[in-house]
Amino acid sequence: MTRLRTTLLALPLAAGLLGVAAPAAPAASVQPVTCRGEGIDPAARLHYRTETLIKAPPGAVWNLQTDVAGWPSWQSAVSGAKRLDPGPLRPGSRFRWTTPVPATPATPATTLVITSTVHQSQPGRCIRWSGPAIGEGLRIDRGVHVWTFTPARGGVLVRTEESWTGEQIEADPATAIKYLAPGLDAWLADLKTTAEAPCHR
Repeated sequence: MTRLRTTLLALPLAAGLLGVAAPAAPAASVQPVTCRGEGIDPAARLHYRTETLIKAPPGAVWNLQTDVAGWPSWQSAVSGAKRLDPGPLRPGSRFRWTTPVPATPATPATTLVITSTVHQSQPGRCIRWSGPAIGEGLRIDRGVHVWTFTPARGGVLVRTEESWTGEQIEADPATAIKYLAPGLDAWLADLKTTAEAPCHR
């Protein structure tokens, strides 16, 4: 993945929970990722930000990212995804998706079921959603995820930031760092690889 800048903000956490170590990365800009003025939960102890340049048309990248039902076909960490209402993603849209989680010293291997609600959206430019993630022996009370898509020379700069809150994960931040941060990097890498493939350009 050609990641321009990745930053570790407090304790990192990501959407997919993968048992791999977070890569070292240079510091990124501190400008928050927002959609229509709204970003992650400012009170969250756990949050992570990353970005990459994707060499593909901005519209193609947006369409790929917002086709929720298609996520399992290109995201290695997503085992299932479905819309709970019809039409394009817009404020009020809901979707449910699943991601397997490896066992940790404190929790068994499980599958998180995540029910997300879109709160802000600007087609082709940004989207923000939130929701709980619940699995056997593991619960994340609320995740807030923001994506922006900015046209750039040769493609589109995709920036994303995510926060998670919940008593269980906040009680074990070392495990959150070890298992959760790479998931968001993996999502962005999968998006880049898929969008840059000839069949999607």
